[in-house]
Amino acid sequence: MSEPTSLFSEALLLLGGAVVAAPIFKKLGLGTVLGYLFAGVVIGPALQVITDADNILHVAELGIVFLLFIIGLELKPSRLWQLRRDIFGLGSAQVLVTGLVLSAAATLSGVVDWRGGLIAGFGLALSSTAFALQILGEAGDTNTRYGQLSFCILLLQDLAIVPLLALITVLDGPDGEMGDPIRDLFIAVAAVAVMVLAGRYLLPRLFQVIARTGAREVMIAAALLVVMGAASLMQAVGLSMAMGAFLAGVMLAESSYRHELEADIEPFRGILLAMFFIAVGLSLDLKVLLANITLILVAVPLTMALKATVVYLVCRATGSGHNDAIRIAFLLPQGGEFGFVLFTTAAAHGLMSSGTASLLVAIVTLSMALTPIGASLSRRLLKEEGHEELEEDFDGAGSDVLMIGFSRFGQIAAQILLAGGRDVTVIDYSADRIRQAASFGFRIYFGDGTRKDVLISSGIERAKIIAICTHNRQVTDRIVELVRAEFPQARLFVRSYDRIHTLALREQGIEYELRETLESGLLFGRRALEALGLGEDDATSIGDDIRRRDEERLVLQAAEGLQAGRHMLYSRPVKPEPLLKPKRTVEEYDDMAEPVANESG
Repeated sequence: MSEPTSLFSEALLLLGGAVVAAPIFKKLGLGTVLGYLFAGVVIGPALQVITDADNILHVAELGIVFLLFIIGLELKPSRLWQLRRDIFGLGSAQVLVTGLVLSAAATLSGVVDWRGGLIAGFGLALSSTAFALQILGEAGDTNTRYGQLSFCILLLQDLAIVPLLALITVLDGPDGEMGDPIRDLFIAVAAVAVMVLAGRYLLPRLFQVIARTGAREVMIAAALLVVMGAASLMQAVGLSMAMGAFLAGVMLAESSYRHELEADIEPFRGILLAMFFIAVGLSLDLKVLLANITLILVAVPLTMALKATVVYLVCRATGSGHNDAIRIAFLLPQGGEFGFVLFTTAAAHGLMSSGTASLLVAIVTLSMALTPIGASLSRRLLKEEGHEELEEDFDGAGSDVLMIGFSRFGQIAAQILLAGGRDVTVIDYSADRIRQAASFGFRIYFGDGTRKDVLISSGIERAKIIAICTHNRQVTDRIVELVRAEFPQARLFVRSYDRIHTLALREQGIEYELRETLESGLLFGRRALEALGLGEDDATSIGDDIRRRDEERLVLQAAEGLQAGRHMLYSRPVKPEPLLKPKRTVEEYDDMAEPVANESG
């Protein structure tokens, strides 16, 4: 078989392995990275179909280069400044402390010398961004406090790969001796200065000229040229290609072409990164792994335990609570994708043997596979968090309107009432919301609206209208039941959670209810029709018709059941067959709780 035909066959095998393995592992909840690794192991060490992984690995390393470029594009100076404390404080502490602890453990094990132990320790200190963000996204915790802290740590770890790759170059000297540090520093500073100047003055003008041509393929070629040119420049002066790509990305982060560049590079990054992980699987030495199976089974839980412990202590030392620190510690105990990069590169530079690199890759791989289990077990270590209490002081309370809950819905309603010259007494059970409202000049009383004594102290017996504006349906229902039982003459105006909640509230005979999304949705639709050319009067008439139909449907549903009145809906009976199964049904979206921070009030 000729060489071109052989390369073509190998490419087919690699692509086929990626296409088959990635969806299976994704479905199992293990992530595509493990799927690529598994495909590489099967194609290479197991079946011996491809035996020369080095050539594939050299080409596939461009995936890491493109990944670093995209990371740089995302790092606007303004964004870094907002997260600076958590990124450079918490993130740096985690990488340094964890890296030093694991480096000491690796060196003391006797498997590697101090140089290999340094790379092994800091490589294991890096976590899997793909795995961690996937777990956060599936749990809906991306925007929580611990989710944001985890993101900051992961971001610093992504940044740390650049100096760590440079460290490999520095450590790779004759007989293990370091080169001239002054010369190396001068060369590095000069190369970085050239990159900064080119990114500041040359690259934006280059893309302006190319954009005027309107040739899409030329823009793509220019994007590839910039990434690979910057990478080659850094490599020529003895630094890593990844550093050059990263610097190029940072320099273009504020460019108006940033999104177009990211879109151009993303397909190349994705496929080459997949090929890189497959090549890592191809390069695994199964004989070494089988010969050291006991060491691996001991090293994996020990590494994860050390890393989780350090992460927990660092988080606590920087001000995080016990629960957030536990969640972060169990989210980030695994090794990460960049560990594969470091270990493979270190082996290529002679800082460790290929067998040792295979051992470390196996440790990272197993730790990644165990991460979802560990994240679920972390819930058992969480402490029940007490609700923050403020002093209950109802001095001056008592108005025509008693509003319970001051979330976004209540805030808008209160503006209408205050503009109409009515006094409003507001109580809320969120200390954070009360402090935030106070910063805008509002007087809000701290109190639990589900308690009778709090309602009496806040003036419910003198109020003409009780406005229940809480987010959580269960809390709203408890307040409604309490008020109807203890204060039967009270006039209740209630924020409804959804259509089913509306029907339940009407059954209880409250005077007025409103779904928060109803009026905003009607207004949104009217404005969209007007933007499409329909007259304002016609759009308003259509909105009024939809409101009337909605009310008539509610009346029918209250009498005949939820399916009544379907004929009154405008619909298009089209049932497309999606390529991917939706993660949630429409009903699940309707039943989703709103942000936790706004549920009580």
